[in-house]
Amino acid sequence: MKRRSFVKKTFQWVAGLGLVTGLYSWQIEPFWMQFVYLKMPLKNLPDSLVGKTVMQISDVHIGNSFDYQYIIDSFKEAQELNPDFVVYTGDYVTYEDNEQLNQLQEVLKSVVKGALGTIGILGNHDYGIDFVEDDVAQKITKSLEDVGVTMLRNDAIEINGLNFLGMDDFWGSNFYPEKATAKYNPEKANITLCHNPDVCDLPVWNNFNGWILSGHTHGGQVKPPFLPALILPVKNKNYDAGIKDLKDGRTLYINSALGCLRQVRFNVRPEITVFELMKKV
Repeated sequence: MKRRSFVKKTFQWVAGLGLVTGLYSWQIEPFWMQFVYLKMPLKNLPDSLVGKTVMQISDVHIGNSFDYQYIIDSFKEAQELNPDFVVYTGDYVTYEDNEQLNQLQEVLKSVVKGALGTIGILGNHDYGIDFVEDDVAQKITKSLEDVGVTMLRNDAIEINGLNFLGMDDFWGSNFYPEKATAKYNPEKANITLCHNPDVCDLPVWNNFNGWILSGHTHGGQVKPPFLPALILPVKNKNYDAGIKDLKDGRTLYINSALGCLRQVRFNVRPEITVFELMKKV
């Protein structure tokens, strides 16, 4: 009887723990946004930009898979930080049909903008179903431009001595990264926006020296303690989340995403990243 009682209680404890973990992963962590604060040392940074901030927002995934009022609330919270630059690194929607374009319009009423500049690129989900719908990408681009986001599609823009390069998505139909890296200026401070970090391993960088801001992986969304993420949509499994020193003058940062494809997260909280600019010695 004692053994049966022990087994029964153990089963009840394990079942209860599983239930609590499941509820936490479904109802709490997907909405438990954190601001991640980091330093960003850059070569050739103008004195006037030292101490300024670059806010990265990635993978908001507006759609029907979770309550995107949370995204609106997060945007409003981010606005209170008064960032100098804001960069969006793709995947604005989880596209099913034109309803998501209307939902995006609603969210963009609260778009976070930088005092000095606001720049964006596209992600794979911004190309619609199976990532092949160019018209969806064009409509999303226009929606963002209409609210003051400068969209870079294999292009670059310099703002106050800071050169932003923006690549279109690796899996989309407009991936011509050399058009962006051709505008790399080694005499300026440089930041590249590139949704999919796997692009870092391609020979397209034109001796780029600077920071690369990516998203795409969501940090795996579910990461068992002390173990790697279970699912990562990249070839290079080292590209999960956080800072990666690429050992050649490039520093990669992979944002863990503000939104999610499915409403589940465990040990990978959603984030908005805030970088403080500083001179690289």
